[in-house]
Amino acid sequence: MYKIKKALNSQKVAPFVFVLPFILSLLIFWAYPLISGIVMSFQNIDFGVKVWVGPAHYLKLAHDKFFRIAVWNSIEYMALTLLLMIPIPLLLAVLMESRLTKAKGVWKVIMYIPALTSVVISGMLFRMMFSEADGSQMNRLLEWFGKAPIAWLKSKPTAWVALLLLCMWRWTGVNILYFLSGLKSIDDVLYEAADIDGASARQKFWYITLPLIKPTTIYVVTISVYAGLAMFLESFMLWNGNSSPKNIGLTIVGYLYKRGIEKNDIGYACAVGVILLIIALAINTIQLVATGTFKKEER
Repeated sequence: MYKIKKALNSQKVAPFVFVLPFILSLLIFWAYPLISGIVMSFQNIDFGVKVWVGPAHYLKLAHDKFFRIAVWNSIEYMALTLLLMIPIPLLLAVLMESRLTKAKGVWKVIMYIPALTSVVISGMLFRMMFSEADGSQMNRLLEWFGKAPIAWLKSKPTAWVALLLLCMWRWTGVNILYFLSGLKSIDDVLYEAADIDGASARQKFWYITLPLIKPTTIYVVTISVYAGLAMFLESFMLWNGNSSPKNIGLTIVGYLYKRGIEKNDIGYACAVGVILLIIALAINTIQLVATGTFKKEER
């Protein structure tokens, strides 16, 4: 017992004891499911009976038109959310951090509250708002402008307006807080020096704020790429199920759910999940290399 206590108090052993919970959780809840999913993607699984089929599922995916639709929808959604959820929260964060904004704490709370709302509740609210009924909020808005009611969720352009507004409503406040934390790390002396040199607000934003907030921007882009590709529940709730007109709301995770849960084709669903992982890793690796994240700092 004495030897165990002595070992735990040792400077060489103690660090490993502290990181052991993290290592165990990483192995149990990330590494093991990942490896199991990759292995199952090469198998047919039926009521616990596993049959090795090799790359058959991946060959089938290559000719699966519904999978191609799901991939395109997910990439398109990811790209649109990046165009909306990076510049808009950044500009709002800069505005909130400026001297023009009063009661900054109140605004932070107001902007963050939607993120605390359940996706299920949010999806139901937006489904009712964008309902094709004459009394829905969006159709009432059209009536004020003299337009006829439309079926918002049956056409891709209008349906995606609802989907993107739902995303912005829930996550704009979160990204604002990320950017605010990055802005806090910028020394005010730099802005004071720029004021002395006669720099305009645009020049200070372009030459001071943007370069120094780059690490935060890279982080927000990285998590936004995965969030966009892995979107599922928003679409599921907006269309009240995993079926949308002409598959306009079908995503990669939605297709994974359809094959794995609805059709009990676990092996095929695992193959879909592996492809999702590869796409997310490829896109994030490209953007990290393009932004110079992997470059060694010069000393």
